[in-house]
Amino acid sequence: MSLSNKLRQAGPAETSRASPSPLVSSPAISRSRRNLDGIDLVRVSLWLATSAVVLGPLAAITVLAFSSNHLPLLLGDDVIEAGFNSLASAVVSAVGAVVGGTLLALLLDRTDLPGRHIVRLFALSPLLVPPFVGAIAWIGLAGPTSPLNRWWMALTGTQFWSIYGGDGVTFLLMIHSYPVAYIVVSAALRRLPSDLEQAARISGASASVAVWGITLPLLRPAMLSAFTLIAVSNLADFGIPSIVGLPERFVTLSTLVYRYIQSGTVDAPLEVLATIGVVLLVLAIFAMIAETGLGRRRWEVDAPATAPQLLALGRWRGALGVSTWLIVLGITLLPLLALLSQALLPAPGVPLTWQNLTLNNVIRAVSAPGTLSGATNSLVLSVLSAGICTMLGLAIGTIVTRTRAASNPLLRTVAMLPQAVPGLVIALGWLIIAPGIGLFNTPQLILCAYVTAFTAMVVQSVTAPLASTPLAIEEAARIAGATRLRAFWDISMRMALPAALAGGALVALTAVRELTISVLLLAPGAQTLGVNIFSLQQAGAYNAASALSLVITLVGLAGISLAARRKN
Repeated sequence: MSLSNKLRQAGPAETSRASPSPLVSSPAISRSRRNLDGIDLVRVSLWLATSAVVLGPLAAITVLAFSSNHLPLLLGDDVIEAGFNSLASAVVSAVGAVVGGTLLALLLDRTDLPGRHIVRLFALSPLLVPPFVGAIAWIGLAGPTSPLNRWWMALTGTQFWSIYGGDGVTFLLMIHSYPVAYIVVSAALRRLPSDLEQAARISGASASVAVWGITLPLLRPAMLSAFTLIAVSNLADFGIPSIVGLPERFVTLSTLVYRYIQSGTVDAPLEVLATIGVVLLVLAIFAMIAETGLGRRRWEVDAPATAPQLLALGRWRGALGVSTWLIVLGITLLPLLALLSQALLPAPGVPLTWQNLTLNNVIRAVSAPGTLSGATNSLVLSVLSAGICTMLGLAIGTIVTRTRAASNPLLRTVAMLPQAVPGLVIALGWLIIAPGIGLFNTPQLILCAYVTAFTAMVVQSVTAPLASTPLAIEEAARIAGATRLRAFWDISMRMALPAALAGGALVALTAVRELTISVLLLAPGAQTLGVNIFSLQQAGAYNAASALSLVITLVGLAGISLAARRKN
């Protein structure tokens, strides 16, 4: 018999004893008792921690930006150029990523494309490679001295295409963003019933007409949500513009901020950077508001009652299958092979022959003192940030989904805000408040920024499964006499712990390869692996940078594979 039936059959005395909600105080409880409730104390503590970690840096940027009039700086030629380049590359790459991700989702999830399950694995692989490592890999494939360009130069006397410049930045941002669009659109596509498409086919419509007239309009909210998420993320990306854009003087806001910090030629640099940071913050907030508004206007359809029916590609099945395989392998596997060749060649431009292959670059890159210290720093920072984010995200995610309070939606919004805020803004916020809290030029400053940027990953990992889990277990604990805090600790937190640990593992894998925050908050003795690779690339040691990038990529792939195997 279910718990609700037992309560309906209970007598008046029993019902009165069982009436309080598991984690929600009854109106009959006195105000003094509520003031002493442990759940309220936990909620207040989480508000204080979230405010310090999230609202503190963002408020510091805002206050410093408006403390003096640096708005005319935004009209300077270099800022206008960098802003235009950032906006153009972010918007164009987001549009391309959404188009590519949507087409891929339709082909892999709605048609009988041959080998679609294996293609999906390759298509999602750019998510596992840090963008700056992907940029180095593509230099080996489409750089001026790449085998492709040297072959084309010998054949025609002209260069085929160089990855350097604004078009290369936009292309690489799109390559590393389309898997995000695919994941968002694919999740929405699985919730759409295929009956609508089948009805259109029965009525005489072709597969393309059914998809264009029925499926795509229903996917429009998901596509717009993916566009907003990708555009905000690409707006302040640092790795790709710094490695591919700067050699052709394609400056974005992120590389301009880095130049201001490193050059020391700008008066009141923190105030200037805060002004630029506020502009990015406002754009991120507007994007969140727009996404929320679009989410409220989405169309509701019945959940699919039957297994989705795949659309038959017919005579186009073979051609589309071959084309999809070639495109996906071309943009995922070829750059990694180019990275491997760069790591095994002694210098750029050396012909790829068996006699020229060597492991010296890999050995030097792995055994260099800077690499060892960078690996140690990255490992320590990633483990510490994963631990802190796991504990904080576990508590926030659990309390906003398993308790009721008017402040819960706002607490969740504040905790999730850094997902929409570029890492550049987060780094600037901590750079501003660092002198006041005694963390300037310390590794702990990078750790604080990591916690700000990555706690939302754990919160999202926790809230998703808990939101669909009924409160029956907590109700039983409360009926048995447990306090709200005891039920919260023994039941809710334990249920959420596996999801929080999975989110913490994702934080560790992300932090160990992070670049934007680390390079802006770089402290003496706190160089990370990402900064090591960036420094090698900037110093012209391209093959050494490729060797270290290859090692990081292989370790990351192995770690993710191991985590996935344990999860299964």
